[in-house]
Amino acid sequence: MTQTRARFLDRTTPPHIMTLVMMAGLQAMVLNMYLPALPRMAEHFGTTYGLVQLSVAVFMGANAVLQIFIGPISDRYGRRPVLLIGIALFLAATLGAIYAPTLEIFLFMRAGQAAIVTAMVLSRAIVRDIAPPDEAGSMLAYVTMGMALVPMIAPTVGGILTNHYGWESSFWALFAVGLVLFAVVWFDLKETAPKSEVSLLSQWHNFPELLRSKRFVGYTVSVTCAAGAFYAYIGGAAYVGTSRFGLSEAALGAYMGTPALGYFFGNFIAGRYSRRVGINRMILAGGLVATAGIAGALVLSAFGHSSVNIFFGAMVFLGLGNGMQLPNALAGTLMVRPQLAGTAAGLAGSIMIAGGASISAFAGTLLGGPSGEVPLLFLMTLMSLAAIVAILSVMARERRLGLA
Repeated sequence: MTQTRARFLDRTTPPHIMTLVMMAGLQAMVLNMYLPALPRMAEHFGTTYGLVQLSVAVFMGANAVLQIFIGPISDRYGRRPVLLIGIALFLAATLGAIYAPTLEIFLFMRAGQAAIVTAMVLSRAIVRDIAPPDEAGSMLAYVTMGMALVPMIAPTVGGILTNHYGWESSFWALFAVGLVLFAVVWFDLKETAPKSEVSLLSQWHNFPELLRSKRFVGYTVSVTCAAGAFYAYIGGAAYVGTSRFGLSEAALGAYMGTPALGYFFGNFIAGRYSRRVGINRMILAGGLVATAGIAGALVLSAFGHSSVNIFFGAMVFLGLGNGMQLPNALAGTLMVRPQLAGTAAGLAGSIMIAGGASISAFAGTLLGGPSGEVPLLFLMTLMSLAAIVAILSVMARERRLGLA
């Protein structure tokens, strides 16, 4: 890490870890906070839950597209200006979502809110800018450990706000937090990327170089499938909670934070031990933990032992495993070509979110039949198993090349 000690709101020093946590966390808040309001939003717009739930997939799909551009643009023009513009666009889109007169306009504004993914992507790239390779995984884990508190708390807060002030209140809260983040970035974040004279077109030409790397592809597939299990949960948990288990909006918000509880401790384990254990073994261990939890709930539910505590309790193990997997797999994608950290962060993030958007939308189509939550748990188990297979392929390749 850099020798200069970070001081909060002092641009003459490296960015403070609190700034990086806020940057990484707001995207998670935008994804999670309004979920308890989905049934009420369906009533407001006079449509079905399934159509309103598309706002999750629309948000993630727009995230995926934007990440293709964010990395190369920030490598070319710098992290700071790209970040400030992204937050400003998010603020404008949030106001648009609040006052949207129709579902179609709301979905369009929801796509615009995806501009906040700029902050998440660049928090990773900035870590790679200021931390040496062997510390990047650990630092990313601490950043995501702090941001794990956001999805732990946000759905609960969103449920309470919805109960008392309507669905729009969650978006007003997001707008307020976005304003705070803009001010913090303005005063705390100096430019961290080395000056680049490479054209933007040349930056995009780096995508094939990354995609030709089997290690980059392996890490990316692993992180995409691991996150895919969580995004499947995001796509179906609100329906399972309300329709299957009859939870109120406030109770649903509290239960939906259970993966974040596990994620917090998973990040702590990753931050504490990744450097000692190695990122590949930590990814594998996380995959095994997540798979065991979800598969256990699948077996119990399939044999008629279904309950709200079993379903959401298993999500603690999903979060724990993801917390060990994701920061290390993302660090792996950045280390393959260190000179392309921003591009790698954007490309890997784009693939991860695109996969997540597809899985989230697909998860919503599996629900509504007599099988209850079983199809959702089956999909999540498949995703988690695929993440294990992908990291095992990376480890096998590194052994063949003598890198392990």
